[in-house]
Amino acid sequence: TWGLTVPLMRVAVSTGYQPLGILVWQSAIAAALLLPCLRAMRLPLAFERRHLGLFAIVAFFGAALPGYFSFLTAAWLPAGVRAIIIAAVPMFALPMAIALGGERPDARRALGVLLGTAAIAVIALPGGEVGTIAVGAVLLALISPLSYAIEANYLAWRGPRGLHPFQLLFGTSVLILAVCWPLAEATGQRPPHGWPWGAAEWAVVISGVLNAFAYSGYIWLIGQAGSVFASQIGYLVTGFGVLWSMALLGESYGAGLWLALGLMLVGVALVQPRAGAER
Repeated sequence: TWGLTVPLMRVAVSTGYQPLGILVWQSAIAAALLLPCLRAMRLPLAFERRHLGLFAIVAFFGAALPGYFSFLTAAWLPAGVRAIIIAAVPMFALPMAIALGGERPDARRALGVLLGTAAIAVIALPGGEVGTIAVGAVLLALISPLSYAIEANYLAWRGPRGLHPFQLLFGTSVLILAVCWPLAEATGQRPPHGWPWGAAEWAVVISGVLNAFAYSGYIWLIGQAGSVFASQIGYLVTGFGVLWSMALLGESYGAGLWLALGLMLVGVALVQPRAGAER
């Protein structure tokens, strides 16, 4: 499901929709879907003052910032390339965790970081998969996994503070709406509107629905099975992101991308903590 959102975003930006407008739509969709779920589960909306800081961190680093740069670069980079770049989250998260004292240095995991870095180099360096014109787009796209890594380390440090995944995502969605909607209107980046809808509008709506439930499911999975098991979703998002892009967009890739994909997946495997390290 999450991998499917990668090519859908390329379709969404194909007619000129801008990042802030897409963020507004996706946040509105998430809030509209989650509100009846919260009511059905008899969960409060959890807008107490003690939750606002958590909502702000997750909204900025877990949604707004990575979403903005993901949407921004969707028109410049093949969807398959972006699927590999987004898998670099643990490559950023591990050094941060070590610097903060949450993890210990480990040679195996350090090798994983190096392999992930090599995967990005294969894509971005001259003669790589994207060409010299798009190297800047690769660097901008890397802001998304960097941002997710900051969010992951924050949640590992402070935790969800007893909030259900639906409560956390609803709160962050409402906060993004409150901040980004005025900015989108002020900058002319209006959300998709008008009828009938075309492929771009449907892509925005469908990806918003898929993302809302995939993200909620991911947070739920961490609570049920632990972060080590849940982190394996990185393989699936990247792999299916590449496959969906080939199937829906007709993308074809050279040997460089397949090498980068292999390096990144092996790197992710090495960076993950062993099951015995689950806390």
